[in-house]
Amino acid sequence: MLEKIDLSKTIEKEAYKKQIKEQRERLGQLQRKCKDANIPVMVVFEGMGASGKGAQINHLIQALDPRGFDVYANDKSTKEERMHPFLWRFWTKLPGRGRIAIFDRSWYRQVTMERFDGTISEEALPGALKDIQSFERQLTDDGMVMIKLFLYISKKEQKKRFQKLKKDKDTSWRVSASDWRRNKGYDRFLAICEEMLEQTDSDYAPWTIIEATDPHYAAVKIITEVADCLEEKLQKHRPYKSDEEASDPVPFQKYQNDVLSGIDLSKSISKSEYKKEIDQLQKRLEHLHSQIYRLKIPVVLGFEGWDAAGKGGAIRRLTSHLDPRGYKVFPTAAPNDMEQEHHYLWRFWNHVPKAGHIALFDRTWYGRVLVERIEGFCSQKEWKRAYQEINEMERHMANAGAVVLKFWIHIDKEEQERRFIARQENPFKQWKITDEDWRNREKWDQYEEAVNEMLVRTSTTHAPWIVVEGNCKYYARLRILKTVVKALEAKIREKKKSS
Repeated sequence: MLEKIDLSKTIEKEAYKKQIKEQRERLGQLQRKCKDANIPVMVVFEGMGASGKGAQINHLIQALDPRGFDVYANDKSTKEERMHPFLWRFWTKLPGRGRIAIFDRSWYRQVTMERFDGTISEEALPGALKDIQSFERQLTDDGMVMIKLFLYISKKEQKKRFQKLKKDKDTSWRVSASDWRRNKGYDRFLAICEEMLEQTDSDYAPWTIIEATDPHYAAVKIITEVADCLEEKLQKHRPYKSDEEASDPVPFQKYQNDVLSGIDLSKSISKSEYKKEIDQLQKRLEHLHSQIYRLKIPVVLGFEGWDAAGKGGAIRRLTSHLDPRGYKVFPTAAPNDMEQEHHYLWRFWNHVPKAGHIALFDRTWYGRVLVERIEGFCSQKEWKRAYQEINEMERHMANAGAVVLKFWIHIDKEEQERRFIARQENPFKQWKITDEDWRNREKWDQYEEAVNEMLVRTSTTHAPWIVVEGNCKYYARLRILKTVVKALEAKIREKKKSS
């Protein structure tokens, strides 16, 4: 890709002035149109050191309304960021619909600069590239405009710029020892970038190579490329679903893999046995919590199930002996206005636990393939796409060392009705039952179909589904505790063995 680039390209001063003025006016208009159309935009600046990324970002934003964009400079990751999956810090910075996010270096740092420095192993490289590809595809599938710019200069030009920066006391700090190492190993670093460009250049997120020897030429090419991409998106734009009427609910069609019908809901345990076992399990979990904190193991536990299946009670028993500073429970309700302005996974990425901590989700990202699917809150194309998106998200968390477990607490329709009635008759639990709960019972078959498909398509070795027999609450709680204990013990052994 790079060997064909002519780095001698320049532009005359008068032509530059004319074109930059025209393109700035054009880009300003396109920004306003994208805002009105709820189109989110990400502009990524990557490239060789001293190629002018900072200066070119400054040129670009001169055309933009400052109320509609954010610029993120991504240097080495912080200690906090290193305690999360590497894409976490970028998921949390996604622009809302109608806004622009500009990245001075990005998620590509890990597979270029860090690869050059040896801080990412060659064995981990394919997984990182795959995570990046899925990240970009998920965002563009959701309507994001992804503009990726690689600023390219020669080794000789880079060295000249480093020397100039170093001579000025006001700019000498900008040239680090790492910069000089990459200049000395320019050919090797260029080969690393070439491989990255080839493997991540796609129809949904293509790379544009910027000949950056002449800053004026680069500035015109960058602003023209950004404007062209926005104009193309606007021409193809279809209103985001929040601007349309809700999609029609998906008609019920029996799915061939009927997982739930094979679950034995007669399993139970006596109250005395339950009390004896739960005390031992909770004490064991308390001990394991200390170990995962010391070993920096993150844990993600997702809870789904029928209304009144016992998710809240299971979570309370699971956390009763845990240090509250080391875990957090996230109840998931309908997305608020801010959450609706982002990719549906954004709000969950914001709660991904850092290393050594536990996140428990009372209802999860699976709402996309359950309630949103059945009630028509997303299109059929969106929920069908979500299976792969969710698998990729969970794989990324697992690649970062997380224990990921998902529980579907299963009860039958008769047991649910008994619990609904019991809640209505108990003044202290009446708040738990709503008219919507009763309405959802009318769609039991549709939800059962959606659950069966979800279980089959998203249960993986790194993030398995555990279907819990829930008619007996005592049995369900013990089953969940035992599963978590077993998984943590296995991960701790694995971690100690590898360290």
